[in-house]
Amino acid sequence: MNILFDLDGTLTDPYQGITRCISHALLTLDRPTPPQMNLKWCIGPPLKNSFAKLLASEDDKLVEEALSIYRERFGTVGLFENELYEGIPDALRILQEEGHILYVATSKPTIYAKQIIEHFGLQQYFRTIYGSELDGTRSDKKDLISHILLSEGITSSETHMVGDRKYDMIGAKANGVYGVGVLWGYGTCDELEASGANVFIRHPRELTILFSELSNKYLNRIPESPVRKSNSSTGAG
Repeated sequence: MNILFDLDGTLTDPYQGITRCISHALLTLDRPTPPQMNLKWCIGPPLKNSFAKLLASEDDKLVEEALSIYRERFGTVGLFENELYEGIPDALRILQEEGHILYVATSKPTIYAKQIIEHFGLQQYFRTIYGSELDGTRSDKKDLISHILLSEGITSSETHMVGDRKYDMIGAKANGVYGVGVLWGYGTCDELEASGANVFIRHPRELTILFSELSNKYLNRIPESPVRKSNSSTGAG
């Protein structure tokens, strides 16, 4: 099986780096700066869209200036203000040993994604790291997943998208890819279900359980406990 992994909120927790860099950009522009805790919603969607909302502006020049200031800090400091989720390295290792082909599929620019993956020593597990371009190309998960399928010559029926936000599930569904919603990141059951997730899991160790189930011809049904769909709206932090 081919497994595409989102980065922020799925492999690593980027909360400190992203929110601090956003605050830095807003302060530099002398714009109102929400408390750090109130910036969690910015983790997941394309950053340019988030800045447009934070600045309450359709001025593309202003948004690009904020993005540039953000990247000045993120590229040297912010990308390392980041933590691996417990259990991720072991899960990736087991999935690779079982013959699955793993990819990173993130809206984050590829140049930063590669540095983060290498920083945490995860590059050995992934065939290729796919992200967006600095100009915003392929920051939409629908476009990114389509690009990966075409570039790698893999079929949607043999591919799965693992992510914590609706953007991952919407992108997966648009491309006919099986969506695995994870609840240790920044999404909720309600958000993921509404955007088309096929299944939810609550801990990285369940990745190996799920894909063992799917490998045993359970692709067309939701597995039962311990990996199952849920109607609760419990989020994860």
